[in-house]
Amino acid sequence: MKTWMWRATLAGVVACALGSAGACTNKAEQQAAGQRDTTSLGASADLKTLMAARGLSEADVEAALKTYTPTGKKDEYLIFASGGHSGQILVIGVPSMRQLKTIGVFTPEPWQGYGYGDESNKVLAAGSQGTHSLGWGDVHHPNLSETNGDYDGQFIFVNDKANGRVAVVDLADFMTKQIVANPLVGSDHGGAFVTPNTDYVVETSQYPTPLGREYAPLSDYKDKYRGLAMFWKFDRKKGRIVPEQSWGVELPPYSQDLADAGKKVSDGWVFINSFNTEMATGGTLQGKPAIESGASQNDMDYLHIIDWRKGEQLVNAGKATTMKGIRVLPLQTAAAEGVLTFVGEPKSPHGCDVTPDGAGIVVGGKLDTHGTVYDFAKIKDLIANKKFEGKDAFGVPVLAFKDSIRGQVELGLGPLHTVFDDKGNAYTSLFLESKVAKWSLADLKTLEKLSVHYNIGHILAAEGDTVSPDGKYVVAMNKMSIDRFTPVGPLYPQNFQLVDISGDKMRMIYDLPIGDGEPHYAQMIKADKLHPEKIYPPGTNPYLGGHDPNAVEGGKERITRNGDTVDVYMTAVRSHFVPDQIEVNEGDTVNLHITSTEQAEDQTHGFTIDMYNINLSLEPGKTENVTFKADMPGVYPFYCTEFCSALHLEMTGYMLVKPKGK
Repeated sequence: MKTWMWRATLAGVVACALGSAGACTNKAEQQAAGQRDTTSLGASADLKTLMAARGLSEADVEAALKTYTPTGKKDEYLIFASGGHSGQILVIGVPSMRQLKTIGVFTPEPWQGYGYGDESNKVLAAGSQGTHSLGWGDVHHPNLSETNGDYDGQFIFVNDKANGRVAVVDLADFMTKQIVANPLVGSDHGGAFVTPNTDYVVETSQYPTPLGREYAPLSDYKDKYRGLAMFWKFDRKKGRIVPEQSWGVELPPYSQDLADAGKKVSDGWVFINSFNTEMATGGTLQGKPAIESGASQNDMDYLHIIDWRKGEQLVNAGKATTMKGIRVLPLQTAAAEGVLTFVGEPKSPHGCDVTPDGAGIVVGGKLDTHGTVYDFAKIKDLIANKKFEGKDAFGVPVLAFKDSIRGQVELGLGPLHTVFDDKGNAYTSLFLESKVAKWSLADLKTLEKLSVHYNIGHILAAEGDTVSPDGKYVVAMNKMSIDRFTPVGPLYPQNFQLVDISGDKMRMIYDLPIGDGEPHYAQMIKADKLHPEKIYPPGTNPYLGGHDPNAVEGGKERITRNGDTVDVYMTAVRSHFVPDQIEVNEGDTVNLHITSTEQAEDQTHGFTIDMYNINLSLEPGKTENVTFKADMPGVYPFYCTEFCSALHLEMTGYMLVKPKGK
């Protein structure tokens, strides 16, 4: 429907609801306005009275009509948002702003049985390094897989800033299938973004350390501390990152920040922000400036420009060194061979966003008031002709700032991140002003500002960082929510505010509190690009990517013993387990192999055993395996944890562990 037609219809509904004479011209408008057919639904309070009682304005009613999604109606878009400290990914519908799912990634997630069965435990364990098991992740930047620079709805990748890890989530079933730990870096932030055809998932370190996590005193910071741009090779057919085909580029000991991959005309290049080119290391107890102030002295930091295709060629030609199994292109080689080039950027930059046509790179400096638009054609020409204004302290060639930009746009205080619509406009978050700035890419003019609540960090738009943005919606991801919601203690939720950008002016239409971690970044994809499975073929183990060799068919359930190892081959179906009695000896190793033989959509079972920390989710057709030591003699009920039928409570059984010597 055309925008003007929608607004005309909406205006009619609101006018009808408010009691304007002659405004209710048809039954549809009467029903939408709340003036129900009393013959079928019973008498209803007049909407105007209801609005007055709740203190609602016409704008509130309009926003409600734009976001209300009746039962049975589905959202047009899905948001995939980082779950911050929760270690998970949050899935949110738009325009309803209903949270639909939490995807377990770096942290066990009990409802999905993630982290409580053999295969999911292996996924989590693969992400652990050193001597400590990692029980959380600081999830920052989920990125959807792309084909020709557009979301394709197949996978999503996300990084763990705290522990230098990247995860692969398969959107066929919204499950994490792989976690890859980076053995070289101490943290990451500029990831996990993808190249336009998802050849690589790119991860960039943030806080420099000696590569390989080795020890070196801070007095050796300049000589022994380094950053890294990691190019994880992704095999789309297998749905997995392939570490042995992956490689990295050594970077100077600046703090690399956010990043983006080139597209269209800039395909083959990667752009990474940095801060702390001062190489400040703090020392407050020794009377030295804190890193915060030490890292804010220079007027310019460096935008890192990486020709990744040239880097790939050099690595394959044997120009890399191997560190802890990872091929790394040395800093000096990357600089000398034209793989790595710098250009100045306003101090303490954060956003680094490539325009839909790939011709520009927009950078926001936290301590600047401008959005700076770099011109890729100029950059490429300067590099090709070796027109540099000098080199940094590590020999990396530096382009002249004024020769590399198309221009700057005055935005306001604290510009951070930028997304785009389908009309040639850009939308930048202004952290200090708590506003969204809308501006024109063509003439670099600010068109409008919208106040948000409060301190907006990241921002997202409908497919707004692809080659073909949709427009329609922007979401302000606000770090603070003072006075927005009912108090829930001193730890406040964050606030996702949905903004309608379909008209000439931005309109705030919904507030969504996020009370699960601190989301940082998100992407919004058309729901019709996603084609998730509704049931698994019988005996499927989603972590193995096919039929589980231990899958059980109905009628073939059994218990076998081999010495002190017991294998239980079990089925689950409404509303019983077969077998429902398991008897083992104290000290036995028990291998449970449980298959849901259901093939009806949304008929999920669960499985837990008292006191043994076992919790499985058995979606239709799924097989799960779990191994444990029966080291506590006694009687332990097991039962279905998912309310599955009228006889759900009867879906139970017993495990008996005979004490030694009995």
